[in-house]
Amino acid sequence: MIDGLIAGKIFGQPKQGQGKNGSYVTAKVRAATEQDTIFVNVICFNQQACSQLLALQDGDSVSVAGSLTPRVWDSQDGPRPVLDMVAHAVLSVYHIKKKRDEVQGIRNHGRQEDFNDDVDGE
Repeated sequence: MIDGLIAGKIFGQPKQGQGKNGSYVTAKVRAATEQDTIFVNVICFNQQACSQLLALQDGDSVSVAGSLTPRVWDSQDGPRPVLDMVAHAVLSVYHIKKKRDEVQGIRNHGRQEDFNDDVDGE
């Protein structure tokens, strides 16, 4: 098993499904390489990761972490590499902003403070 971190853009719309053991979400991520584009078929079962994937739309930037399985897809243009990922974590710019806001709220205990960013203190 390969543990990996993939960064790319959501291709299409993530979809929720229901299996015998609970719900899951599938998505495709288009990741650029030096020479080509590779598609990563993502599935997740973790409820938090599933919710984060469902919040994204076609073209949104995303990073996903999980176990990878490399495959070869026989297309009309010849064989192409494909990755399958069982994701356990999802990160996007929306989630980064949300985390920053949460951390800022904890530091300020709900009040806004004026931070002086000047090095010399003026």
